[in-house]
Amino acid sequence: MIAAISIWEKESFYASPDVLIAGSGLMGLWSAFELKRRKPSLRITILEKNSIPLGASTRNAGFACFGSPTELIADAERNGIDQMLSVAGMRYKGIEKIRKYFTEEEIAFEACGGYECINRDYKYWQELDTRIEWLNGLLKDITKEKNIFKRKDADIPGLGLRNFDALISNKTEAALHSGKLVQALTRKVKSMGVEIINGVTITHCDGSRIEAGDSSGRLLYFTPVQSLFCTNAFTEQLFPSLQVAPARGQVIVTAPIPGLPMKGTFHFEEGFYYWRHLGNRILIGGARNLAIDAEQTLSMEGSDTIREALEVFLQNHLHPTLLRPVETHWSGIMGFTKNKLPQIEKISDTAYAVIACNGMGVALTPVVAEQVATFMGYDF
Repeated sequence: MIAAISIWEKESFYASPDVLIAGSGLMGLWSAFELKRRKPSLRITILEKNSIPLGASTRNAGFACFGSPTELIADAERNGIDQMLSVAGMRYKGIEKIRKYFTEEEIAFEACGGYECINRDYKYWQELDTRIEWLNGLLKDITKEKNIFKRKDADIPGLGLRNFDALISNKTEAALHSGKLVQALTRKVKSMGVEIINGVTITHCDGSRIEAGDSSGRLLYFTPVQSLFCTNAFTEQLFPSLQVAPARGQVIVTAPIPGLPMKGTFHFEEGFYYWRHLGNRILIGGARNLAIDAEQTLSMEGSDTIREALEVFLQNHLHPTLLRPVETHWSGIMGFTKNKLPQIEKISDTAYAVIACNGMGVALTPVVAEQVATFMGYDF
């Protein structure tokens, strides 16, 4: 027998708010924060279908980065220089916003610096220095650094790496603890009066009427003044017309490596491979480009093909004395658009969706949330 909803529940937890947000990941939390910051009197409820957010927010690699050189060059070719700079600027501003509201201790933020490894088969190898100089000039107004990217090829062996031909450093890159960031942001929005209800799945949205079900099988109905769907790659399940491609990101973590010399965040092949130190272990993710179609899935199970590719990558590029067995692994689901730009959509007169940070949700969500709040009609 399914328990009926009491009048107390209906008039408290399940009361229709001013703004109902679907999804308690980084996008939903930053959106709630920004809306409350602009209008503290707003009654905001976040519905989360899982016990904790289970897309990419707590299942990424913990990078605080705005783009590696080869990725930014590719983005400029795809979308034009102005669009590339706009998105890079948003990412950079997003990281600064995270640091503004949270201490390094709260989110285990490490200003460790970052690198991109490049090999001679890169299509712009012969003009690499010229391209780096070009990027530095373009990014100067964003980073306030004259030369944000610098060649550091001689540092490759000292970092415990091999079989790379070039190394580009970026001292502003950082690492953080994704779980602690979500926890800290959750505490912050709750302190502002935001209600978060877990175990509730939205099944249908018809204008301002939202149908949902809780973990006990009870049907719930909400008629908020406005609703915002921060469901990323899962948005298409509710709104098929919003085309966002799921992309599974797989991560493996090695056993501890005594004396690990590698400190920092690392990228390779336009960001398709990414790794970092995690204490004295190595965390590495990516290799999705080896099976793009297969990894365009909502399944979190992961695949042996990708995990094995990541292990082979470490075997090829780590000094043999640093090789250790894999200790743990996981997957997260990202959302991608064709142009790699975040997407804010108006679904109806009262419903909105914000989707697809294209693998850069940590850095982008704090700033995209500002755009969402303005789009919904909330200015300071």
